[in-house]
Amino acid sequence: MSTTLSKLKSLYKRGENISAYLRAERNVPANTREIIEIAYDLQSGSYVEAMRDPKMSEHKNAYAKMIAERIRGLMTPRTVMEAGVGEATTFSSVLSAVAHGQSERPVGYGFDLSWSRIAVARQWLTEHGIKDARLCTGDLMQMPFAENSIDVVYTSHSIEPNGGREREILQQLHRVTKHYLVLLEPGYELAGDEAKARMESHGYCRDLPGHCESLGYKVLTHELFPLTANPLNPTALTIIEKRSPAHESHAEQEAYACPETGGRLISNGSVMFSPEGLLAYPIIEGIACLRKENAVMASQFEEQVLRRGAA
Repeated sequence: MSTTLSKLKSLYKRGENISAYLRAERNVPANTREIIEIAYDLQSGSYVEAMRDPKMSEHKNAYAKMIAERIRGLMTPRTVMEAGVGEATTFSSVLSAVAHGQSERPVGYGFDLSWSRIAVARQWLTEHGIKDARLCTGDLMQMPFAENSIDVVYTSHSIEPNGGREREILQQLHRVTKHYLVLLEPGYELAGDEAKARMESHGYCRDLPGHCESLGYKVLTHELFPLTANPLNPTALTIIEKRSPAHESHAEQEAYACPETGGRLISNGSVMFSPEGLLAYPIIEGIACLRKENAVMASQFEEQVLRRGAA
C-alpha cells in the first residue's frame, strides 16, 4: 500500500475524496475492491451521523418504507437481505416495514466489505430494537451465502461503485436469491447528461437491466425510483424474478456458506469452519469475517477443536 491507512484517515478528515485519491495514486481507471473497502471503512459512522439531520432521517425512512412496499407487493418473505448493508440505516427501516402486520417477522441478513461498518450497523440495529438481523463481512463478488437461501435480496447503491464488474456481481446476487432480486442503483440510462458525466467520473455501474437480460434473468421492472437523495445520482428500481427449485428455503443456520467452496459452515462461537474446504473464518467481537481472504487453512480444526469441545 503506497499510502498508509493513518495518512488516508487524515486526508478523509480534511475532506479528501479517498476513492478518487487512490485511483489517481495507483493510476487505475476504476475502483478496485481494496479502494472501495478503504473508502467506506474510513467513512464508518458518517451515515449514522447523517441521520441526526431530521430532513435526512425523514428522507431515509420514506425511502426504506417505499422499498418495503415494493417487496411486500412481490411476496411475504421469510428472509430478506440487504447486500452491501453499510451501517444499516436503510436496512433497519426496511425490516421493520416488511415485518409490519406479519405474524412472523422475517429474518434479516446483511453483509459489507468493511468490518467497521458492520460494527456500526450492529449498534444502530440494537438501538432501534431490531433483533432479527444477522450481520457479517462479505464480498459482493464472493457472497458467503448458499444458493437460493434468501427469499428477497435487495441492494441500495451497493453495486454503485463497482463499474465494470456488474455481471459478476449480478450473478452472485441472483445465485443467492430464491424468489426476487430488487436493485436500487444509479439509473445511468435514465439520467440526464450532467448526471451521466458525474457517474462516469466516479466509476459507477451502468446498464444493470441489460446485463440481467444478457444473463437470461427475467426483468420485471426498470424505472426511476420516486425518491432519491441526489438529483445528480438518480436511483433506478430494477426487479428480477427468479424461479427456484420447489423445495423449502434453507434453514436459518444453513444460509451462510463458505465463499471459497459454497459448502456449509459450522460455528463454535469464535470461528466459522468449512468442513469441505478445511478453512476457518474468524469471528471478531461477534462479527463473522466471511471474505475469502479472511480464511485460514485449518485441516486439523475438527480434530483439535470441534471434537475436543464435544468430548
